[in-house]
Amino acid sequence: MTAPVFSASLEALLTSAGSPVVPNGPVLFDALPHVGKALRADRCFLYLRNPRSAMGKIAFCWCRNQSIPDVTEPAWKTDLSIADEDPLFAAALRADPSVFVEDVETADPATVNRAFEARTFGHRALIHAHLVHEGELWGILQPCVFGRPRRWSASERQWIEALLPRLLPRAIAFVGETGG
Repeated sequence: MTAPVFSASLEALLTSAGSPVVPNGPVLFDALPHVGKALRADRCFLYLRNPRSAMGKIAFCWCRNQSIPDVTEPAWKTDLSIADEDPLFAAALRADPSVFVEDVETADPATVNRAFEARTFGHRALIHAHLVHEGELWGILQPCVFGRPRRWSASERQWIEALLPRLLPRAIAFVGETGG
């Protein structure tokens, strides 16, 4: 099995020495279009959280076009109650492996709360990729597709899993720098 390859521009971004909080374009924000385009997603967002305070927010969001809702949240908020309604978030809090949902409409209700996903995000297929360090959830990378199911290939799954440890240090630094 070969290691997943990132585009030259994404690799340059991931290896840049800059802080994750850079005026005129944070590295984490700049990575999202690369992720979205590589996976042919309609939207890609990054939920970041402080596991010590249980405060989180959707810090960055990329949308393929203006018809896709931007779900960026301006303020940090407590997030533990989300797990009561969202089994995907509960899985992330447990530091379970990332979840690849091919169709929200037909997914196992123990894995996906269809009503919650429709009301909150509106997507049809998604990757719920967990940024975990030492058993603590620091973020969720979520590429998604609207209007149709989407099969996530083995190579796409490997690509995401290879990307997560590259994003994790920047996610942790961002949370520390912004007071999450």
